[in-house]
Amino acid sequence: MAQEKFVVIGAGHFGQAISRALSEKGHEVLVIDNDIKVVQDISEDVAYAVCTDATNKRALINENIQTFDVAIVAIGNDFVGRLLCTANLLDLGVKRIICRVMGENQRTILSKMGISEFLSPEDEVGALLAERLTNPNIISYLQLPDGYKVAEIIAPSSLEGLTLGDIDFRDNHKLSLITIRRSFTETDADNKEQIQQHIIGVPDTSSVIQKDDVFVLFGKESDLDNFIKINL
Repeated sequence: MAQEKFVVIGAGHFGQAISRALSEKGHEVLVIDNDIKVVQDISEDVAYAVCTDATNKRALINENIQTFDVAIVAIGNDFVGRLLCTANLLDLGVKRIICRVMGENQRTILSKMGISEFLSPEDEVGALLAERLTNPNIISYLQLPDGYKVAEIIAPSSLEGLTLGDIDFRDNHKLSLITIRRSFTETDADNKEQIQQHIIGVPDTSSVIQKDDVFVLFGKESDLDNFIKINL
């Protein structure tokens, strides 16, 4: 993947997490925040970190903001500040703008401004937490259109020792097994044993289910729910 230039505006916990993840993937990241302390906290993890006011168009021009491929507006509770910053980015012709939103009203307003890409961490975390509270077997999931999901599901203990051929996800459950995440005991540099998880690739029908395996499954949400209920 070609290296891209990202600017992340707003360096709270969410903005810092995005910035570090992008930087670790080899992208050039500029972080902007008006709090010198949070700028100092992130400065060693990204290419550049600047303490300035992103609602000031001149300040953004001084950072050559229009040369960046993607701008992520991660400002938290200050919605007015987020709007002003977004308006500046639009005026300066930034190629791609992704905005944080909290609720449908904010999404509607930003959509009217011409923004089409959004981040909503509170909604996403809330949905995942609700899913895990009602169904502890689901570790994480990706919601897809038309009622489909890709989900990480803890293998029910009732299936331990069976082969994938015995389970027959496709015919018996209308699901597709993408892969299995499995725990292994490994020795580190200090000769201490640690549990690490690895993907075991594309498993065949003779693969035997082990304790603490995690299935990565694709299918209809209703079929995933039925699979879990049947095998609890």
